[in-house]
Parts: sequence; C-alpha cells; structure tokens
Amino acid sequence: MTDATTPLPLFPLQKTVLVPGAALELRIFERRYLDMVSECGRSGSGFGICLILDGNEIGLPATPAAFGTEAVIEDFGTTPEGLLSLRVRGQRRFHVIRTRVRDSGLVMADVQFCDEYAGSTRLRPEHALLAELLRRILMQVTDAKSDPEPAMFEDAAWVGWQLAELLPLSLVQRQALLQLDDPHARLQKLLDDIADSQDTLDALDS
Repeated sequence: MTDATTPLPLFPLQKTVLVPGAALELRIFERRYLDMVSECGRSGSGFGICLILDGNEIGLPATPAAFGTEAVIEDFGTTPEGLLSLRVRGQRRFHVIRTRVRDSGLVMADVQFCDEYAGSTRLRPEHALLAELLRRILMQVTDAKSDPEPAMFEDAAWVGWQLAELLPLSLVQRQALLQLDDPHARLQKLLDDIADSQDTLDALDS
C-alpha cells in the first residue's frame, strides 16, 4: 500500500463480508445512504463495505473493521415496498486509516487501497484440491453458458475469492481471508479452515 489515502464513504454491515468479485444485493432506506448513493452516481465512484465490529446498521454510526472492499454499483431498482435496491460488486480491497462522521451520520473513511500481489498467482500443486472443489460448486450453482474459462482455475487469486464467496464460512473466517495480501496464503488458510471443520465433524461423530 502507498502512503496516499483516498476518501471513501462506508456502508458498514453486520452479517456480510464483501470480497473482490462477489455480488451483493442491498436495500437502501436511510437518508445518509440515499445521499451517498446519489453522490456515487454523480461522480461514478464506489463506496466501501466493511464488517461492523461494534454497533448496528441502523441508527448511530457503527465501528467498522479495519479492512473492507470497494463496492461498485452494477444495477438499481425498487423493492415491492418502494425502497431503493442496489446490486453491487466487490472491487478493490482497502485498509481504513482513519474515520470521521458527517452531520448526516454517514461514516467517511480515509483509506489506502491494497496493492495487487506482485508474485506469480499460478495455482500451486498443494492447492489443486481447492480448484477441483470450486469446479464442483460452480457446476451446481451456474449454468453451462456461464462456465468460467479453464484457465481461470489456474489463477490462485480468482480461485481464492470465488471460494471465499461461495463456501459457508463464518464472518471471522471471511474477514481473515480479506485481510491477506498473498493469494497462496489465502488458499492455504481456506484449506486449513476446511480441514479444521472436518476434524470438528469427525470428533462430533465419534
């Protein structure tokens, strides 16, 4: 990360960790966030989504996690109740350096966007099992027309973020993955988490 910071409005969430590449549906009804969406629309910019560490989504400003993901608006509409609905997609990871609160209650952050991994992201042999796991998951949740190119399954970063989105991970596990810069370390963390979960299930069955 560079020393330079970028101002970014935050949309803290209690039960969601957005990762790069993942899509997310949001309902917007508080004035501070309606104004935020309007500003993002005018400027063509995104906003940050962070896990809430302390507080609630509604009401007083919440305390966000130190790492989050930039959300870019892909589509919008209205719900049957007349609320604004957004479809956003995760883009760049960022580190929150400092925050301040506008009079409206909107949390503004000065963030540093995380640098892309400088090394090779070609999948390592010890993580081939994860690529195969992802293939099987995608076969169940996507149709043939949207099948990824085979080369994508050799990209450690892509495989890691896809699994971080699709696997039934805890918020703590997903947040830990978000904070890792090295895609190979991210895959190893996923492999360890899967092994730990299996060990727990085996112990309960014994």
